[in-house]
Amino acid sequence: MGTPMKDIVISENAAKTLMVQKHADYIAAYGDKKDDYEYVMTEFLRMNGMYWGLTAMSLTDQLSRMDRSEVVDFVLKCQHECGGFSCSIGHDPHLLSTLSAIQILTLFDAVNEINSDLVVKWVKSLQQPDGSFYGDKWGEVDTRFSFCAVACLALLNALQVIDVEKAVSFVLSCMNFDGAFGCRPGSESHSGQVYCCVGMLSITQRLHHVNADQLGWWLCERQLPSGGLNGRPEKLPDVCYSWWVLASLKIIGRLHWIDKDKLVEFILACQDEETGGFADRPGDMVDPFHTLFGLAGLSLLGDTTVKAVNPVFCMPEDLITRKGLQLQYL
Repeated sequence: MGTPMKDIVISENAAKTLMVQKHADYIAAYGDKKDDYEYVMTEFLRMNGMYWGLTAMSLTDQLSRMDRSEVVDFVLKCQHECGGFSCSIGHDPHLLSTLSAIQILTLFDAVNEINSDLVVKWVKSLQQPDGSFYGDKWGEVDTRFSFCAVACLALLNALQVIDVEKAVSFVLSCMNFDGAFGCRPGSESHSGQVYCCVGMLSITQRLHHVNADQLGWWLCERQLPSGGLNGRPEKLPDVCYSWWVLASLKIIGRLHWIDKDKLVEFILACQDEETGGFADRPGDMVDPFHTLFGLAGLSLLGDTTVKAVNPVFCMPEDLITRKGLQLQYL
């Protein structure tokens, strides 16, 4: 007998409808609790956290509730002389927080308030001879950073400054025998890395290198009997993979291969009916990260009570369309 599959059981009493207003209220209140232990302890994720929360508000069409000048002012204070942005004031710049900063400024139509040329120069400086990108000056390499680099440059209309062919070549070297991708050559396939690599290939118009059927099959195998998706084999389902897996499937044209109804049931069950917000799994603590990706996952599955989300940038589709970005889909 094989080992039983790791999964969860959804209670009959679990939420079955999307509580859009409660989620917007939860996010709107989150940033006000600046003395909370949870808020203080997440300073190293502040820029990313603001992006998650503000994008969730944008998808629920309630971004106007947020203080634009306060947000933009904070983001500007996190830009360093080198051009990169840090996660919070007083921290070192990193590609992860730089992409979140550019996305936030894009949401508020405030990109013209920063020195974009400096950002572009800094991102370019992080590309290595093999095409990979360091996340910062300390030299960690990861396909997440390849995605962050090209996404930043695309939003700033400056993709041409890097060696795109070498960048693509490095990402393709991280493709495994199963058609999926890891963080570096030879690393284990993971849904989050698949999203980063497929998104990067969409931005650079190089999706023809992907075996869509093979990769689509691997991604669909992430769905468990509960309906939820996991990041790799033998792991529990988690709402955030509703984004990483579904966005990847959408980009490669295989979204219809998922059992949509079962996944919707799982995502809805992860809501907190009292406080609003989504957790990783039913009954766990909610947070802005899972709230964004729960809403974004439902948007990809066709829920029209939230705005259509762009599967590459995880921002409202109408915003990406207005920017005129040329993305490739299969």
